[in-house]
Amino acid sequence: MSVPAANPRPDREIERVLAVVAHPDDIDFAAAGTVASWTKAGIEVHYCVVTDGQEGGFEPERDRADIPAVRRAEQTAAAEHVGVTDLHFLGYADGAVDPTRELVRDIVRVIRQVRPQRVISSSPERNWERLQVSHPDHLAAGEATLRACYPAAGNPYAFTELTEAAWDVNELWLVEHPEVNHYVDITDTIDQKIAALLSHTSQHRNPDDLAARMRQLAQRRAGLAGLPKTSYAEPFTVIRWGI
Repeated sequence: MSVPAANPRPDREIERVLAVVAHPDDIDFAAAGTVASWTKAGIEVHYCVVTDGQEGGFEPERDRADIPAVRRAEQTAAAEHVGVTDLHFLGYADGAVDPTRELVRDIVRVIRQVRPQRVISSSPERNWERLQVSHPDHLAAGEATLRACYPAAGNPYAFTELTEAAWDVNELWLVEHPEVNHYVDITDTIDQKIAALLSHTSQHRNPDDLAARMRQLAQRRAGLAGLPKTSYAEPFTVIRWGI
């Protein structure tokens, strides 16, 4: 079944956004330009990172026990480039994420703490055209986030062990979904996106090549969105319910 046409709430109606992703740098690859545009508009954005990315990187000489601290520091620095200062690290093991009750509960807790009107996460559906973006951890984090958004976070009888009050979410922005229905023009924030990505220094063997590739990709996506040739864009699949 095809996704419906996008119907996002106007940004002026949004006070808080929560992004839930599997690994440090996931949000920066997918949506840092959009996040920067939101924070510039006065929207408060929080990040919730499920794992510490322990299996990533290109530094064989580094003690792997140091990786969680390194990746948390890199994500914190990256977030600052796009105006985000509130980060929630769940500390799950990289490469072993499943949409368990425990993970759904932990995401529900953050949703109830942040009380966002909009949530961003990875698509729970595999994208066969760009399989590399459908890391199993991404799929699992997306599925757990969807379960947390509906129905758990807004149901006061779900996860009664939590002390935070129930909070309804009815707008979910998915990244890397097979069917895109919405683009955001990030022409004014592409430099912030690149700066955020380059903050993940342990993850990039060729930073200059990465920056060039990301600009090319964002420009190609702007073309798909019908924007001018000099523009950059990020794609999403926006789902709303209960309206």
